[in-house]
Amino acid sequence: MRIEKLKQDRVNEFLSYCKKHKMELDDSFLYEEDLQNFEPNDENPTHILTNQQGIIVGAVSLMIDDYSKRGKKARFRIFHSEMDNIECYTRMMEAILKHTEGLEKVYLFVPFTNIKLVEFMEGLKFEVERYSFVLVREELEVPAFRLPPGYDIRPFHSGSDEETWCEVRNAGFAKLQGSETPITPEMVQKMMTSEDHIEGGSMILYHQNRAVGVIRGSDDEYENSPIMNIGPIAILPEYQGQGLGRSLLRASLQFAKEKSYSKTILCVNADNERAKALYIQEGFEQVEAVTCYKYELSEE
Repeated sequence: MRIEKLKQDRVNEFLSYCKKHKMELDDSFLYEEDLQNFEPNDENPTHILTNQQGIIVGAVSLMIDDYSKRGKKARFRIFHSEMDNIECYTRMMEAILKHTEGLEKVYLFVPFTNIKLVEFMEGLKFEVERYSFVLVREELEVPAFRLPPGYDIRPFHSGSDEETWCEVRNAGFAKLQGSETPITPEMVQKMMTSEDHIEGGSMILYHQNRAVGVIRGSDDEYENSPIMNIGPIAILPEYQGQGLGRSLLRASLQFAKEKSYSKTILCVNADNERAKALYIQEGFEQVEAVTCYKYELSEE
């Protein structure tokens, strides 16, 4: 086996490898739209493992954008080998760690069903950070909702609501493991102009003229069929526990129905028990479970 830094002339082979194995992995960043502009660079350090014939049999790639740097943690886009051998993963890990200066940890999500990868993570001294669940709601009637007096839901307006979105999202997620790092207006602008954006799918909940909640519905795919992805859902801490999240969720579900989506999907941290209970009550069912594994980096 040979480990080498991915060069431009082999990017298409790397992308083919990602697409070939994405169903075995957390495929959050392995969709066509995620890979179409992929470039191996400082933000996407990538190494490939090749056999004696020069064929790619393993790949490791980190995502180190500005958000990652501010949070001092980077997520794996892919960490996979066709060879069921801990030595292959060890060599790829050694190569990718050379790109982690300034970071405190790297992490990835592993489906419960990928037993082999779970074993390799434990063998490489990764630790469980948290668990996350994927929930899907089939086409069902959307219960009516009524906002308290003084509240209303308004569509997100590009060019004026980016700062507002950040304030609500960052306050609502300040203590949510994995999402503590604040986002910026520039990140919101990019999100609202991405290919998965649905006009009108991003909404802001106001109490009088104060923004207190946000929710986003975006175009996605699940089991080769279109589906609307719901998230983030955030409510200011002082407004939580009043049923406002349920109202926002139902507003998003109603929007999905109006846009002819037969299913909706969302993710929730296992430790966010109240949120998961709400989603189950609203007709969602758990379809997948993943473990977030972290690798703490030494200060040396």
